[in-house]
Amino acid sequence: MNAAPQVSIWLVALAGFASGSGMRIMDPLMPLVAADFGVSVSGVAVLIAAFMLTYGGGQVAVGPLGDRLGKLRVAAVALMLFGGFTVLAEFAGNLTELTLLRAAGGLVAGAVIPLLLAHIGDTVPYAERQAVIGQFLIGNVMAQMLTGPISGILGQYFGWQTSFLVFGCFTAAIGLLLAARLGTQMWRGLPGGARGQSGLMAYARLLRNPNARRLLLAAFLDGALLFGGAFPFIASFLIEDFQLSAGQAGLIVAGFGLGALAYTQVARRMVRRFGERNLLLWGGLGLSAGLAMTALAPGWGVVLVLQWLLGFCFYSFHGVLQARATEAMPEARGTAVSAFAMALFMGQTSGSLAFAAIIAAGGYGWAFGLAALGMAGFAAWVRRVP
Repeated sequence: MNAAPQVSIWLVALAGFASGSGMRIMDPLMPLVAADFGVSVSGVAVLIAAFMLTYGGGQVAVGPLGDRLGKLRVAAVALMLFGGFTVLAEFAGNLTELTLLRAAGGLVAGAVIPLLLAHIGDTVPYAERQAVIGQFLIGNVMAQMLTGPISGILGQYFGWQTSFLVFGCFTAAIGLLLAARLGTQMWRGLPGGARGQSGLMAYARLLRNPNARRLLLAAFLDGALLFGGAFPFIASFLIEDFQLSAGQAGLIVAGFGLGALAYTQVARRMVRRFGERNLLLWGGLGLSAGLAMTALAPGWGVVLVLQWLLGFCFYSFHGVLQARATEAMPEARGTAVSAFAMALFMGQTSGSLAFAAIIAAGGYGWAFGLAALGMAGFAAWVRRVP
């Protein structure tokens, strides 16, 4: 644990922000991209699926690479590459080219957040880990808050391509900053990884643990119902059902980040007072209620208030799962967290495709209502998972 490079948690959080912003950039841009390429919003959902498919699939290599070559080192390189692919997306001439570039970006982006979380696991005792993860999540939360409005406004006034240029340059710059902070550690000496076992052997050992298998199933359902299911389509819901602009929809979705930011400020106290199991139950039920009310919302003002609730409940729920992932296999922590992320984003890929089909067939209300029902059952089950 002490051999890990010492890097400020705020730089780690900033790297998480850069990665998160690149992931969420598409949310307010989907109608604009669809109009530009002459397809439906449901058709543009392939961009989310392509990104998340490679993001999840790349985890097979990401974890062992981080364990063997250094978690922060691999994350820094991944940020630089992710920024480069995002910049190149500006020049995509059709949906196929943009899909391929987003897929390439997802492949390298998948290294960032899992390895940053694993680094926290290496350097912070479990008793304090939820609080430090809460600090790290501020970067992801700020990405939720700022990416939608900035991306939406840039897309509305300057074209969706400008959003990719701006966020791509920013992401690459943070990768360079992290590499500079590591200094000679970036290029010299290879830290010990998962001793005595290859990456595949580490995955096999993880999968033999029944508690780990249940955790991975929980991650898959989390991705299918929320990351890929309900959340990416809320901005499009506001644009299509309430005739808001992309910038206005992005500002409303930013309310999610406000709720999440509020949670990060009280995470330590909530864990101590309520315990992890109760946070899973009540966070999951809060998400279910928020999605059900979103499905029935009579106007965008209701959705704005509900975004705060969804953000707060999501991070109280998801934060517990993340903390448990960092302790699933301490001797190969990068591999374990990457397996968690792989399950999460494979669920997100499945969810984005399934919910796009539901929206095309029955509308946004049906999609959010089904997500609410699924979350209620999920919360009751996951609370019993050790």
